[in-house]
Amino acid sequence: MGYRIPEETIEAIRRSIDIVDVISDYVQLKKQGRNYFGLCPFHGEKTPSFSVSPEKQIFHCFGCGAGGNVFSFLMDIEGLSFIEAVQRLAVKANVDLSAFKLDDVDKHRRTDAGETKMMIEAHALLKKFYHHLLVNTKEGQEAFDYLQMRGWTREMIDQFEIGYAPDSRDFAVKLLLGRGFSPSLMEKAGLIIRKENGDYVDRFRHRIMFPIHNHHGDAVGFSGRLLGEGQPKYLNSPETPIFHKGSILYNFHQARLHIRKHQEAVLLEGFADVISAVQAGVAHSVATMGTALTEEHARILRRNVDTVIICYDGDASGIEATFRAAKLLADAGCHVKVATIPDGLDPDEYIKKYGAARFQRDIIDASSSLMTFKMMYFRRGKNLQNENDKIRYIEEVLREIGKLPNPIEWDYYLRQLADEFSLSLSALQEQLNRYKDTVKHSDHIDREAAPKPLLQKKLLPAFQNAERMLLAHMLQNRDVAMVVQEKIAGRFNLEEHRAIAAYIYAFYEEGNEPNVSLLISRLPDDLKPLATELSLLLITDEISDQELNDYIRHVLNYPKWLMLKEKEQEKTEAERKKDFLTAARIAKEIIDMKKMLSSS
Repeated sequence: MGYRIPEETIEAIRRSIDIVDVISDYVQLKKQGRNYFGLCPFHGEKTPSFSVSPEKQIFHCFGCGAGGNVFSFLMDIEGLSFIEAVQRLAVKANVDLSAFKLDDVDKHRRTDAGETKMMIEAHALLKKFYHHLLVNTKEGQEAFDYLQMRGWTREMIDQFEIGYAPDSRDFAVKLLLGRGFSPSLMEKAGLIIRKENGDYVDRFRHRIMFPIHNHHGDAVGFSGRLLGEGQPKYLNSPETPIFHKGSILYNFHQARLHIRKHQEAVLLEGFADVISAVQAGVAHSVATMGTALTEEHARILRRNVDTVIICYDGDASGIEATFRAAKLLADAGCHVKVATIPDGLDPDEYIKKYGAARFQRDIIDASSSLMTFKMMYFRRGKNLQNENDKIRYIEEVLREIGKLPNPIEWDYYLRQLADEFSLSLSALQEQLNRYKDTVKHSDHIDREAAPKPLLQKKLLPAFQNAERMLLAHMLQNRDVAMVVQEKIAGRFNLEEHRAIAAYIYAFYEEGNEPNVSLLISRLPDDLKPLATELSLLLITDEISDQELNDYIRHVLNYPKWLMLKEKEQEKTEAERKKDFLTAARIAKEIIDMKKMLSSS
């Protein structure tokens, strides 16, 4: 049994995987030319600067500098070790790694990964048993009848793997301990509770169990609804190493493909609404997990889709929650629409009362623009027959119109206000211009105060640009690399450039053909982003001898220019001291150096 995965096996896995497919599970990518672009998952941004090259099988963010191949992407986004990333992709590529003893992961990481794996396995086991109890036993009959009474079909119960936790102090405790799970680890996973006397008891009892999955489809928590009277009515898993409410969207693992198909996501408030919506044919539905929408939720949605329809409860608290969620989504760069439910109903209640077709037609398909929702929101609590309320309403709406980026939208909503309140369009336009000036001034201040991007576009010194262009050509052309090795070798002026060049030389000396993704996989983590950036520079497929020699000359002459600058400083210092003989001697040396530089 081997102790390492052979290079050829890793390369076979890499060749079998399309990096675009892997990254598409995390980022909504759109093709532009040869490459795909999307919002970077490693830093917050509204304009896509994250590029994926299917040809080179690499990714690079021009905003934060992240970059690498398919292995390093998984390592960065999931916090995996290299071996763990290889194992994850080996499954996807149907490559068997059972012959290798993968012990080069450090002990601490192995322990953490092992605990995570055990927690997920425990959730999977309980999920299976809870579901079995619900659909196959007399013990779960009451819960099953309740779900059917709510209108959920057996198909939906199976699809969402709903279950039943029996009215027992230690059903889960006995099941988990009997399967060899550590009780302390299961407590850490949020499945059981340790009492003061040291005994362990079930966290969930006599409850309908809704499994919560992470975005890969692993069960990582539960929400249990109590059968009968008592409190709390709903009991959720606590925050654990594998369950973070602020970054999980219920049903996202099943909805992702439907979201891509519809080019929009429907955001609901709870899992009961999601299940009813999916049963009603709105398969691209997701919900937050018993908490308000977070910035991380908004970023996840924006990475996967442009348009989000908010469909929260129609009561006062639901409208307030919609307003807050809309701001977060808009700030994340989403195009926001709002589906308003009448009569204070929630989506689940509306579907039961009016049916699936009407929910789809009159609620989801009839969703309004965010500005229309805001106009409705600002009307609340105001008597528009009252002059003060009317003026306050108009001012609030004008401020919001002033934030819109599109002149057509300005005109559309201004005309609405003018028609509704019999106002002069020119007066509204004048007031709007004042608000827009205020918004522009505020935005200018925000931009001044904002931190600068990690990578600034700037003019580079000639030698640095020459080194970058040489390395870019070397990455895709073995012959160029051999010429550079002969003429420059390790005399690149920047340390990181010298390091990348050394790896390129070694890569080709091993007999490899140009393969950017494979080469990058061999680089240390601190060099991968720069190498990826260099590989994405726009260069010609072939480089002329003159261009190549010009780059080489810039690189080799730079230390001489530095020496020349030092000599000029020495000459200035000698003249300051009135040591004119020394100054004359240095002046002659400077002339000779300039002649040598001009002839080289």
